[in-house]
Amino acid sequence: MTSHSTTDVVICGAGAAGLTLAIDLARRGVSFRLIEKRAAPFSGSRGKGIQPRTQEVFEDLGILDKIVARGGLYPRQRVYRDDGSHADSDMSEVAEASPTEPYQLPLMLAQFLTERIMRERLSELGHQVTFGCELIGFEQNTDGVTASLAGPTGTETVRARYLIGADGGGSFVRKTLGVDFPGKTLGVRAIVADVTLTGLARDAWHQFNDGDMQRMVAICPLAGTDLFQIQAPIPLDGQTDLSAQGLTNLIARRTARADIVVSSVSWASDYQMSARLAQRYRVGRVFLIGDAAHVHPPTGGQGLNTSVQDAYNLGWKLAAALRGAKECVLDSYEAERRPVAEAVLGLSSRLLDAQKKQGAMRRGREVHQLDIGYTDSPLAEQLSDRTNSFRAGSRAPDAPFRGAAGQPSRLFQLFKGVHWTLLVHAKPETVTPRTGLHVHYIGPMGDVIDEWGHIYDAYRLAPGECVLIRPDGYAGATANVNQIGAYLDRMGIV
Repeated sequence: MTSHSTTDVVICGAGAAGLTLAIDLARRGVSFRLIEKRAAPFSGSRGKGIQPRTQEVFEDLGILDKIVARGGLYPRQRVYRDDGSHADSDMSEVAEASPTEPYQLPLMLAQFLTERIMRERLSELGHQVTFGCELIGFEQNTDGVTASLAGPTGTETVRARYLIGADGGGSFVRKTLGVDFPGKTLGVRAIVADVTLTGLARDAWHQFNDGDMQRMVAICPLAGTDLFQIQAPIPLDGQTDLSAQGLTNLIARRTARADIVVSSVSWASDYQMSARLAQRYRVGRVFLIGDAAHVHPPTGGQGLNTSVQDAYNLGWKLAAALRGAKECVLDSYEAERRPVAEAVLGLSSRLLDAQKKQGAMRRGREVHQLDIGYTDSPLAEQLSDRTNSFRAGSRAPDAPFRGAAGQPSRLFQLFKGVHWTLLVHAKPETVTPRTGLHVHYIGPMGDVIDEWGHIYDAYRLAPGECVLIRPDGYAGATANVNQIGAYLDRMGIV
């Protein structure tokens, strides 16, 4: 027997992208179903790096402290020479936190732990993943999507306003839509394995034979666990033994060391490195996020982060559309996120080429994703005559300030949540209140006292100017106070 139900959104795939979207929709009160065809959560650490911009996203979603508590910073990389000596160096350029950028260093946490924390947050918000539930077909019309699901208890038909494909590189949703996934394989096949082993210290990311694609192997301690992650290129053809003994033998062949012994394998996989980008991110009421929209090599630690930020970009837009916002809001998802993925594909491929040629990799600011912006977005409106570098579409900087009651705070605390934020350099009560809009006035008579000048340094607001911050932490518009009303109307903020 087939059951029938309705919801606002069906999310197909409960990895990092699907979970991010579910958390965002849950805190907005949007109804949804989050389904995952696996019978149990993913148990590996394919994506273990959490970049500074994603840390800002996780702060907003209420999980950053738990991520930091479970994980740790990247260790130094230890490159071994043929004579047995080694040299240590930092994986990333060392940068200090600043008033505008509170997080500067990538964090490491195994993907299965990151997703566990995300599921716990989702549970706090009253929702669960439905495991063992597979999307087997869907149809759409101008009003919504009819999805057919198959699970342990039988089949189900769900009518939803929107369907989201967060179902990975082999996406059923993308293939059913007929969306092309052009790109190329990069001529590198590799293994990744989470293991327990002896013979290496946990104070470094051990790298042997860097630059030699026949002999390279990297062994990294996984923060938050007692595991190590093994990464190594392998021949394009043939089988690779991913058992504990097989991995021990591989390490011995490539390092000439018999003291590194793998005792157990928690998870292992072999894969072809590819760089592919979906031709479209939206077809009618169906959207693609995460690996369903883009896949690229793991160099640079960009995959999970780009996927999380896809979902973070889309969540508030779906909620706005359900409240009656103009169609341009949903159209902006592809316009904003597809160019980002295209740039990430290029960056990851360049880093892979550099690793092949030079060996040990040093990651710079470009991997932090703090400079991503949407200044060319159809939602970015520069309504005031501004000449400084902060413009509509830019990432909204953080800044410490003092509240009118004397308490210290930060702009990110004002932005945190599901609302829009309007920062006004003017006297209070110059903006008419609207649902879903938090208004803060900067100045001696306002509720935000820019005691140290950091807000002015970051935003350069002149008297009478305001900046409207979107729910995802980017500037939607800069304007004079009397110009902002029409923009708010289009965004469905009434």
